[in-house]
Amino acid sequence: MEDIIPPVDRSLLLKELTRERFLRHTNKAGNDIYVVTAHNAPNVMREIGRLREMAFRDAGGGTGFEADIDRYDTMQEPCRQLIVWNPDAEEIIGGYRYILGNDVRLNADGQPDIATAHLFRFSDKFLRDYLPHTLELGRSFIQPKYQSIKGGAKSLYALDNIWDGLGALTVRHPEIQYFFGKVTMYPSFGSLGRDMILHFLNRHFGDRENLVTPITPLEPDKENLRRIESLFPHSDMKDNYKILNHEIRALGQNIPPLVNAYMNLSGTMKVFGTAINDEFGYVEETGILVTVSDIYSDKRERHIETYAADIKGDLQFDRFGIS
Repeated sequence: MEDIIPPVDRSLLLKELTRERFLRHTNKAGNDIYVVTAHNAPNVMREIGRLREMAFRDAGGGTGFEADIDRYDTMQEPCRQLIVWNPDAEEIIGGYRYILGNDVRLNADGQPDIATAHLFRFSDKFLRDYLPHTLELGRSFIQPKYQSIKGGAKSLYALDNIWDGLGALTVRHPEIQYFFGKVTMYPSFGSLGRDMILHFLNRHFGDRENLVTPITPLEPDKENLRRIESLFPHSDMKDNYKILNHEIRALGQNIPPLVNAYMNLSGTMKVFGTAINDEFGYVEETGILVTVSDIYSDKRERHIETYAADIKGDLQFDRFGIS
């Protein structure tokens, strides 16, 4: 396990966070969102790698290297880095990395050259009908300082701020019809709570078309499964969610924030099963697909339409009835 690198000098970060890399102001908490790459902002990338490794190690994952930076961050056509920037403290709160599906190249085996390809197999239908219109998301993080309520509004709205950025990307790139990403659970969470959450997700959001499948699927504990199968008697997702939330809290835990965020984004979300990531602290990764046009109206208004309204004079948007 390598020591994590020291913080990157703020003056170097500020030099790279230029006007042309600014995406939008957040709706809450007075933060800014930027999009950079390792090529045009190497110091920001180094700081992102430092903060990601800190956040993931604290949760029980991480790469074990001095910074979480891999070839998908640095290759010729790299993932772009969306970050939430605190202009008061002059520091990164959190972020996501992403790549547009129509920028993804296929490997010799016909599978996409993306970070999730060592965990999941992608069907011909997904590659043909979904990938060209998909934004692949990964490495979601909130730096540890902003994971506590002691951080006030900056912490409270950190994840919401990230969704402001993702919403803006759907406006900037109208070809985006889907978000494809992963939700991560850590071995420290415990198998019973994990299996409850995964059973719930597969029941209400399971992929019935085998669009994407785990290469080595995580199998639930058989004893857990016997207990869980009778736990959710309702057909309605919201009723079963109340039971899930109660049971998880009874275990002294909480449903992971990103799991909640995706579930509260769209009722047509698809879940693709779960794989163990042996390159990232053996965390458990569940594939997720969200259809952008099915995002709930309140989320669409907050994260997408606010940005569309801000730049209405520059672009025309009709996909959400915005003109």
